[in-house]
Amino acid sequence: MNTGKLFLCAALLLLPSGLPAATSRTGQIVFSSNRSRGWRIWTVKADGFEPRQITKQDGDEQDVDPMFSPDGRFILFTSTRGGKAGVWRMAADGSKPERICDGDQAEWSPDGARIVLRRNERIFTRDLADGKEKALSPEDWPHCSGPAWSPDGKTIAFAARWEKGNGVFIVAAEGGTPAKVYDQQGACEPHWSPDGSRLVYETETHICTINPDGTKNRVVTYFGGVQRYGRFSPDGKMIVFCQGVSEQGPWEIYVIPATGGTPEKLTDGGSNMYPDWR
Repeated sequence: MNTGKLFLCAALLLLPSGLPAATSRTGQIVFSSNRSRGWRIWTVKADGFEPRQITKQDGDEQDVDPMFSPDGRFILFTSTRGGKAGVWRMAADGSKPERICDGDQAEWSPDGARIVLRRNERIFTRDLADGKEKALSPEDWPHCSGPAWSPDGKTIAFAARWEKGNGVFIVAAEGGTPAKVYDQQGACEPHWSPDGSRLVYETETHICTINPDGTKNRVVTYFGGVQRYGRFSPDGKMIVFCQGVSEQGPWEIYVIPATGGTPEKLTDGGSNMYPDWR
């Protein structure tokens, strides 16, 4: 498990300055913050209002990588509860947490019946009803991470890292030979647009979008600092992402038009990471 990336960051969420009117952005953003003891899961309205901590255990456990279920009723997350990193599921209000399996970086299938996850640097799908798993990344591929299920349920995007750098790949959700999307500039952490036509990914410093066939590669964030962990808004018009002064943070959450433009800051005063927007 990449603990260096897993447990980076903290912050106090404030009403953003210079943001559009509250009605201009709808939905909720779930994220991880260490503003309280250890890393915990929080939610906030997409307009920056009503931040709320939803995991509140008292120990040293870390909760990161949250993601809403397709129907919004549940949240997947990674936790070290019990002393070992595992994939957990809880109700959207933080109640009824339950451990699913070993692993991390899990994401839902579009129908909510399966998840895709990372374990021991390989990518697996898992049926939530019977626990059956299928390995998708080749056994000899090193450092696989960041799996993401396409909206039509047919394809998984993920990253793999060799000595020369990271690359983004896609593979059929039922298995097959991965196809390369892009392998320059340390590309990793792919996530799909709601219509499946684009992927957002991060380089060593910026957020970019690209077609799944590798065409129309576009840099979205041109400004200073380091931008990471981008995801599309539910309507596909914006991207929520994290920005740090350096790779060590501190990290804050921003939103930006998916085609590029002026970023708008949602958090201030520390670090927040791993946003998901629904």
